[in-house]
Amino acid sequence: MSYCVNPDCPQPKNPVDAFLCQACGARLLVRNRYRVTKSLGQGGFGATFVAIDVSLPGEPICVIKQLRPSNNHEKFLRMARELFEREARTLGKIGNHPQIPRLLDFFEERRNFYLVQEYVSGHTIHQEVKQMGLFKENKIRDFLIEILPVITYIHTQQVIHRDIKPANILRREQDGKLVLIDFGAVKNYVAQMEPVEGAEQASNTQFAVGTSGYAPPEQLAMRPIFASDIYALGVTCIYLMTGKSPKDIEYNPSTGEMMWQKHVELSKHMTQVLSKMLEVSVRYRYQSAEEVQKALAAPAAVDNRQAPAPQQQTPVNSYRNAPPLAQASPPGMPNNPNNPAPLGTSASTRMADIIKQKRPDRENGGEPSRFGADLRTGFGGAPAPAQQAPRREPLKLDAQGVLAAFRRGQRVFSDMDISSLDLAKAHLPGITLTSSNCAYINLQGANLAAGKFEKADLSDAVLKDTVLSKGYFSYANLQNADLRGADLSEAYLNFANLRGANLCGANLKGVKVTEEQLNQAKTNFMTVFPNGKRGGFW
Repeated sequence: MSYCVNPDCPQPKNPVDAFLCQACGARLLVRNRYRVTKSLGQGGFGATFVAIDVSLPGEPICVIKQLRPSNNHEKFLRMARELFEREARTLGKIGNHPQIPRLLDFFEERRNFYLVQEYVSGHTIHQEVKQMGLFKENKIRDFLIEILPVITYIHTQQVIHRDIKPANILRREQDGKLVLIDFGAVKNYVAQMEPVEGAEQASNTQFAVGTSGYAPPEQLAMRPIFASDIYALGVTCIYLMTGKSPKDIEYNPSTGEMMWQKHVELSKHMTQVLSKMLEVSVRYRYQSAEEVQKALAAPAAVDNRQAPAPQQQTPVNSYRNAPPLAQASPPGMPNNPNNPAPLGTSASTRMADIIKQKRPDRENGGEPSRFGADLRTGFGGAPAPAQQAPRREPLKLDAQGVLAAFRRGQRVFSDMDISSLDLAKAHLPGITLTSSNCAYINLQGANLAAGKFEKADLSDAVLKDTVLSKGYFSYANLQNADLRGADLSEAYLNFANLRGANLCGANLKGVKVTEEQLNQAKTNFMTVFPNGKRGGFW
C-alpha cells in the first residue's frame, strides 16, 4: 500500500504501485525517494509514518516524521524553518548513540518539514506491560540501570527529551535493548537559556510540550530542565509497576504529589529513590540521571524520618545518673528525722514519695519542681558531693495523657517529652509546647491554632494538613518536618529552623519569615507564600 501524506487528503490509502493519490491527486513518493506504507500516529504538530527508501538497494525501512506548521504566513514559516533545522541538527548529534535512532535525512517539501530516522523493530514497554504483565522491583531496577545512561548521554549533549513515557521507549527485537524514541519534543537546553529578545525566540517557548501526567510542573510552566526528564522517568516506572495511567492515580490536592506508594510493594531503598525522582518541588528532585544511578548503586539509605527505637521508660520526673539515696547524707550524718523510713533497699519507694510530695501539679500550671535543690543539698541538709549533681529529664507523657489533660483545661505542656506520640486529628488549639521535645510526633490533620512552640523540637514531626495558624515558632526546630498542606497563615516563624521542612502546598499567607529560611525548605507551585501568591520557583 502507498499512503498519502497530504494532511487534507480524505482517503490516504492507495494501491502499492500508484504514483498519484487517487483521492486528492498528491504525489505519493515523498522527495521522489520515500514511499510511505502506513501511518504510525498523528498529533497536534504533525504525523509519523513508516516508509521504504526506494532509492537504496533492498529498499530499507525508515520512519518519517512530518512537521506541519499551523500558520502559512511567510514570517511564521521562516521561524518554523529555523527551529526545524535546529531540531534536525540536535537529532543528528544525539543519533550517534546505539540506543537512539539515527537521523537519516531532513528536508522541506510543499511547506511541510520532514525528518527521516532509522526504523527500530520491536515493541514499546507500554505494549510490554499490556502483553506480559507488570514489572516487579528487580525488573524496575534493571530498567533504570539500562535507560539512565541513555538519558545521561542526551543531557551531556545539552538536550532535554521532554516526552519520556512508556510509549516512547522501545524494546528492540534484535537484541532486547531499550531504545529511546520520539525526539519530536527535544529541547536544546542552551538555546532555551538564552534571553528572549524577539518574536523568533519567543515562538520557541510559547507552548508547553510533553504528555499530561508525565510532564512535571516546571515543564508545563515552559521552564523544562534536565530534572524534568527524571520526573517523567519516575512516572514511567509507576506505570510499569501498576499499569495505571497517571490520570488514574490519586494526587494530593494540596501539594500536587502523586500518591503512588499504596499501589506498589517496594523496598524502603527503592521507595526513597522513586520518591526523590517524583519530587514535585524541582529543587529537591534528583538533578541528573547520574545522581539516580548513584542512588541505585548505593546501599539502602537510612530513613531519617523513622522514629528512634523506643527506649526503656524512666519513672515520671526521674533523674539520669542520680546518686543512690543511701549516699544522700554524708557518712556520719544521721538520717533526716522527718523521713523515718530507712534508706537502702527501700530507696526507690522513698524517691517516688518525695517526687509526689515535691513535684508541683503541672497540669494546673505549677512552678518548676524544687526537688533538684533537695538533691543538691542532700536529704539531711548537708551539701551533696559536686560530682553527684543530677541531670533532669523532661516529664514523659503518652497520647492519652495529653488529651485527657487538655480536656481538663490544661494548656501548658512546656518542657515535656511528647516525642513520637500519635496525636493525629487531635483538637488542641492554643496549646503551649515551649521548649518541649516533640520530635517525630504525628499531628497530621490536628488543630493547633494559636499554639506556642517557642524553642520546641519539632524535627521530623508529621504536621501534614495541620492547622497552625497564628502559631508562635520563634527558635523552634522544624528540620525535616512534614508540613505539606499545613495552614500556617499569620504564624511567626522568624528564627525557626526550616532546613529540609516540606512546605509543599502549605498556606504561608501573612507568615513572619525570611526568604533565607524559606530557601532552606521545600516549596512548590501549590505553596501560598507570605505575599498571598502561589509559587514554587524560589
